[in-house]
Amino acid sequence: MIIQIENSHMSARPGTSLKPRKQPRQARSQATVDAIFDATIQVLLADGLQKLTTIRVAERAGASVGTLYQYYPHKQALLYAVLERHLGRIGATLEEAAASVHGEPLAKMVAVVVRAFVKAKTADMEEGRALYAVVGELDCRPLIALAQQRGRSALAAMLATATDAWFDDLPTVTYMFSTAMMGAMQAVMEGTAPAKLTRALPGQLESLCLGYLERASTPPSRTSR
Repeated sequence: MIIQIENSHMSARPGTSLKPRKQPRQARSQATVDAIFDATIQVLLADGLQKLTTIRVAERAGASVGTLYQYYPHKQALLYAVLERHLGRIGATLEEAAASVHGEPLAKMVAVVVRAFVKAKTADMEEGRALYAVVGELDCRPLIALAQQRGRSALAAMLATATDAWFDDLPTVTYMFSTAMMGAMQAVMEGTAPAKLTRALPGQLESLCLGYLERASTPPSRTSR
């Protein structure tokens, strides 16, 4: 649910797989892959996407290029995996926040979810912006679609338990709720949002989402669940 999809993509040759060669199975291997991921972000920030190479990443990670290639056959597969980790972290944060307010009033649900989402997205703005550029280089549509569906599922499960609201068309409402959060955050990530809005984003976004959800809802007492 986190990054909206542009139609521009490529970089990997047609038919090139973006899947890793293997997954780390031991703590030591996982630590190596984590170091490679962190180094990828550092190189992106320092040198930019076009100058990123597997050699530079391996040097920054303190690993050999051969070690990197054990997991990722080329830089496109590496970048895809780093983006997948980033989206996974945000998705897990959203799921945890949504699950924590099941059975609560709508206002509390919105406050908890919106603030958790904004915090996760702005915890490292530079990393998020660096990875935003990756989306334009690779065909990440399946990955992003999966992340978006994960977020919407968590929101739908939460909204279905609201104590003071009922939604006749929960899929549409959930879609609009998640899109409102993504759209506002996209403007911040792209640097097009006013600085004042960026600072006040949690409260402003909470008001926006809650206002929509209240208008789209029906009090439970007027329906039979």
